[in-house]
Amino acid sequence: MGTLMQALVSIFIVLGATAALLGAIGLTKLPDIYTRLHAPTKVSTLGIGGITIGSLLYFSASHGEMRLHEVLLTLFLFITAPVSAHLLAKAALHRHERHDSDNDAR
Repeated sequence: MGTLMQALVSIFIVLGATAALLGAIGLTKLPDIYTRLHAPTKVSTLGIGGITIGSLLYFSASHGEMRLHEVLLTLFLFITAPVSAHLLAKAALHRHERHDSDNDAR
């Protein structure tokens, strides 16, 4: 594997890890559930995408053939992250509505 390929793999992995770290920090530091949803679904998805691209480049270059395991992993991640964020937002919305109706009844 050449120096250029090693540099590309390193760049993708470092950028992906940095984005995933920012997503984790955002998840803990943002004030409410709705803003917290953006951190793991946007930034962490981008971070994991960068790490899997780096992994794809590394294993494809070292084995001399295209490896598709990482592509399937990335596809699964990009499909499930928005769905889980949507379900979490709906659950938070229903909880918020229920809490408001309990206060109105008192």
